Amino acid sequence: MARIAKIARRTFLIGSAAIAGGIAFGYYRFRKEPPNPLLKGLEPGEAAITPYVRVDAKGVTLITPRADKGQGSYSMQAHLLAEELDVDPNAVRIDPGPPSAVYFNSRIMDDGLPFAALDDGFLARSARSGGEVLSRMLGMQITGGSSTVPDGFHKLRMAGAVARETLKEVAAKRSGTSRSQLQTKNGRVILPNGKSFAYAELAVEAAQLEPITDVTLRSEQEWRYIGKSMRRIDIVAKSTGTQQYGIDIRLERMLYATVRANPGMGGTIKRYDAFTAEKMRGVKKIVPVTDGVGVIADNTWRAFQAAAAIKIEWNDPAYPANSPEMWKALEGSFAKDMQDSRLRNDGDVEKALTAASKPIEAEYRTPYVAHAPLEPMNAVVLYTKERIDIWTGTQIPLFLQMHASKLAQLPEDKVYVHVQAIGGSFGARLDDTYALQAIELAVAMQGVPVKMTWGREENMTHEYPRPMQLSRARGTVRDGKVESMSVDIAGQSVVASWFNRLQSPVPPGPDPTMVNGVWDQPFAIPNYRVTSYRAKEMVPVSPWRSVGASANGFHHASFLDELIHAAGADPMSELVRLCNHETSKAVLETLRNISSWKGPRIDSRRARGVALTLSFGVPMAQVIEVSDTAQGIGIDKVYAVCDVGRVLDPINFEAQIQGGIIWGLGHAMNCELTYDKFALVQTNFHMFEGMRFHQAPEIIVKGLQLGNEVRGIGEPPVPPAAPALANAIFALTGKRVRELPLNKSVKFA
Repeated sequence: MARIAKIARRTFLIGSAAIAGGIAFGYYRFRKEPPNPLLKGLEPGEAAITPYVRVDAKGVTLITPRADKGQGSYSMQAHLLAEELDVDPNAVRIDPGPPSAVYFNSRIMDDGLPFAALDDGFLARSARSGGEVLSRMLGMQITGGSSTVPDGFHKLRMAGAVARETLKEVAAKRSGTSRSQLQTKNGRVILPNGKSFAYAELAVEAAQLEPITDVTLRSEQEWRYIGKSMRRIDIVAKSTGTQQYGIDIRLERMLYATVRANPGMGGTIKRYDAFTAEKMRGVKKIVPVTDGVGVIADNTWRAFQAAAAIKIEWNDPAYPANSPEMWKALEGSFAKDMQDSRLRNDGDVEKALTAASKPIEAEYRTPYVAHAPLEPMNAVVLYTKERIDIWTGTQIPLFLQMHASKLAQLPEDKVYVHVQAIGGSFGARLDDTYALQAIELAVAMQGVPVKMTWGREENMTHEYPRPMQLSRARGTVRDGKVESMSVDIAGQSVVASWFNRLQSPVPPGPDPTMVNGVWDQPFAIPNYRVTSYRAKEMVPVSPWRSVGASANGFHHASFLDELIHAAGADPMSELVRLCNHETSKAVLETLRNISSWKGPRIDSRRARGVALTLSFGVPMAQVIEVSDTAQGIGIDKVYAVCDVGRVLDPINFEAQIQGGIIWGLGHAMNCELTYDKFALVQTNFHMFEGMRFHQAPEIIVKGLQLGNEVRGIGEPPVPPAAPALANAIFALTGKRVRELPLNKSVKFA
């Protein structure tokens, strides 16, 4: 990877705009610049704000457009900008910016393309370039897919470098000194004689200059932040309980609201009787909303109580009424006319299966699961006939602006989305149903801000879950080696379900996310086939942390472990032998070393399992150690190794991996959503438990830096956790568990 990047104006256009003594800088990949989204509505004397860096009389503001859901993305974006701009990220202002196509995510479509992340061929590169162009054209301002760092690594540093050099040019002209003789430090330009100018002092003159776009990014040896442990910009607020989230917003004269929607998602409302609710203390108005009814009151608790008092009759949605019928629907989806894709078909699987005296066969099941973030869905909306303001945490601000414009019947430039920090999402905030309900309520209270909050039961019932999936796997072994593997997967399409709610055209062709984590794995099994079957839409579904690989990692790595056991091979050794990707092989070799692997059985009471899943371009391998105790199976230790190309912040890197493993293990152990009479059974945390503190293992993390590309780490720790645990349970007990959650088959301490 080139350590120094020289960017010419003919290739990269750096936009600038100046109004009333301010200047801003932004980075663009294409010749046609989108309009600067923040110039609108500036008053005389205000500085101009352009995409990523604003410098005005008050100082420096860094624009960090990727949503922060707790993963530290605001901090990472600020540090990437600051690396080149020479400012302290903890000493400047941070602003997520407005909805704008300027902030399109160039990497958001990578995981939805029918090319493996490791495929560097011409067609794969062309498809990724096309995906980037399409993302820009569609204004895909989306946070997700572990793409914040890959998307911003060069982009944000370039914006900082252009701002730095332009401010140096102002100082050079003012002092009569060559720009090459100037230095920058902590938000100041330093002259050879030691005199310095604060960036704020230079903003007015900088506004009159063409940005200096012929800039050189700093070498790795000059980095002050990248690769070093960073102090997150939100750490003090989160440590002291002063971090403001969307749910903390308070406005003058604000009223409070909640909604009840059809417990069968997609079903409509037949009729309701709010006679009792209307007379309850504090209730201001009962308002029909899409597929439900809302209550506006003088506080949230009274709104909750009044909503519960409304008598409602619902129309049933058009899918099976209960979980057993839903599983039957998946079982009936393995039909030729329902085949969605066959993205891998190496060798001759049928020949290998036919030649075997007894092929190994297994069926794996993963259930619907909820995102279940701690902060329930909420939004504050102020509507007038002239404009609408929305305060909420969202991963899709531009889509929210578009949807709000249609719903409120206002032009998009009169819709103001004020993005807030999010108290957990895991994919839930990739939808905006809750915000649209808040808009419907606010329209009924023109001129008065309305804060809509989902109760916990509403939140569990009406966020869109990860789809349930069923796989049927067959394989053969020969001479102590895995010879063939065929995996057929039936499930719903996340892409189709989600894009329909985004009111965006559903991409034509197969949905690769249905088989991500299976078809794209770095193993050279001689006969290797992966086929997906698209089931009919049932419960509407959405992306969940690590998307398709979250369930498919369990299906694939567990069955591969079955085949290895049938071959009589050592699991680690056979994975290394099969691995046909040098970086992934290095990950496995490192894992073998740091875990002191000597086989799956440690002693009579302890065992271990291993799994590798490649997702989002990151090979992540884990060894999980378990023990047999009087209270049940204990999870004692996890070793995790991966390669992300470059570790930008070692502390946050480790935290993300540890958190992802805890997330993956907790859901594998305990979590599922089931339905009865169209309604969700698990309506609160006590029925959807994560991992408890006393169950949490020691987690040892090792990050390699071998690849040429910088990758994200928020999601890759999740997929291998479930199969590594299931494989360890098999090594300990001899019992092969093929359905999640695992607590349906074993007891945990």
